Amino acid sequence: MAAEPGTIPRGMTDENWTPADDTRVIEPDNEQYNARLIRRVDHTDDLATFWVRFDGEPTPFEPGQYMTIGVYADGKLVQRPYSVASPPETAGEDGYEMYVRLVPIPRFTTLLWRLEEGQAMRMIGPKGKFMLEPDDDRTHLYVSTGTGIAPFMSMMRQHLIHGRPRRTVMLNGSSYVEELGYREILESWERDGTYPVTYVPTISRPADPRNAGWSGRSGRAEGVIMDVCDELKLRPEETVVYICGNPDMIINVEERLLAAGYPEAHVKKELYWPKGKTVTATDIRAAAAGLATG
Repeated sequence: MAAEPGTIPRGMTDENWTPADDTRVIEPDNEQYNARLIRRVDHTDDLATFWVRFDGEPTPFEPGQYMTIGVYADGKLVQRPYSVASPPETAGEDGYEMYVRLVPIPRFTTLLWRLEEGQAMRMIGPKGKFMLEPDDDRTHLYVSTGTGIAPFMSMMRQHLIHGRPRRTVMLNGSSYVEELGYREILESWERDGTYPVTYVPTISRPADPRNAGWSGRSGRAEGVIMDVCDELKLRPEETVVYICGNPDMIINVEERLLAAGYPEAHVKKELYWPKGKTVTATDIRAAAAGLATG
């Protein structure tokens, strides 16, 4: 959806906004607010983690589900859904962790980036069916790009709390090394055996100066998926795959896995929009940034 007439500064389009260009007035208080931004960590100019906590008791959720957060700006509720990266057990004290990319269009993230810790917000949920099967002893292959890694962190963190980690392969693709989310945590888990995970980061733009010094795997997630499966000797009948991230990546990874003999029931994916919806260029940009999962 494009910005409303009259809201875009002269000489700009609705595709190259920054938070400083967003002049909508955010209401500091509203009777519909029921939560608060309690913490944020900025990783890059357009990638950050936000923790939002209910004012009252936390709402239970399952790892893989999403919450919708928003604020009132210019008298209207502006909100977006985000997968939760934290485990349910910490929601009461630490809130719900959300890993978000800033999208340069005048929707929600240009408002979110302007919020300071302590800002009241509205949060509802959970929703979503992108959840693990109980007591599943198959190898779990998580495939993600960008902020699509978030639900997998929630799943793994809960398994650690319950003392029941599952053998996992984490394939995460990014354009730039600095955008590999949760890299230090995953490398630490793999290194010291905290979690039985094989972490496989891959960079799609290895020649870019921002990736100078990168000696790891290169290529898009869909381009390396079968090499990863072969190298780690993953067997289709003994592996369950979860895919979350860029919609084109999801389609391409699924096609490659099915062609390699993975049963369709073993490949689960988080869709950004329902079947039959007309997909616009703006939808694709927002989805690629991990704005709306579910």
